[in-house]
Amino acid sequence: MFSVDLGGGAELRPLEPWQAEEFLAHIDRARATVDPWIRWASMSTDLDSARATLQRYADLAARDAGRLFGIWLDGRLVGGTMFVSFDAKAGDCEVGVWLEPDGQGQGLVTRAVRVLIDWALLTRGLHRVEWKCRPDNTASSAVARRLGMRLDGVLRESYPHNGVRHDTEVWSLLATDVLDVAAR
Repeated sequence: MFSVDLGGGAELRPLEPWQAEEFLAHIDRARATVDPWIRWASMSTDLDSARATLQRYADLAARDAGRLFGIWLDGRLVGGTMFVSFDAKAGDCEVGVWLEPDGQGQGLVTRAVRVLIDWALLTRGLHRVEWKCRPDNTASSAVARRLGMRLDGVLRESYPHNGVRHDTEVWSLLATDVLDVAAR
């Protein structure tokens, strides 16, 4: 099975429909901290809906249009990262993340997303990686900064959650940014 060692007992692996039970238990632990930021978290409430979430990403992966990966820490699923969208023809993708409280503060998201960014830009040859988050999600903005992303702007009231519209920050990293750093 595909697995990337993230160090410190953590690994990144595909998250697939057959893992729905483990995924649901994880989302139940993470729900309070994940639901405001990840749209599908509030829809994954039982085994069937959790399996449907994972199947949706498996279908995207089969079309080369998105992917979902879990982050395991000491054998326990504590979060994940995903290509929310992936368009090889256009050369663009969007990366997203989530993490339950037990996985926070250890650099797991930064290390996992770096794997996805390197794969997208250096292996697949995409041109642009986007990261979107609400301005009040300061942990997410901090990860974007650590990854060397630039804030492109703010989309006003673009994200509805529980009847309230929120702004969305759009961050990006270009292949030329990564190649410039690698050349130094």
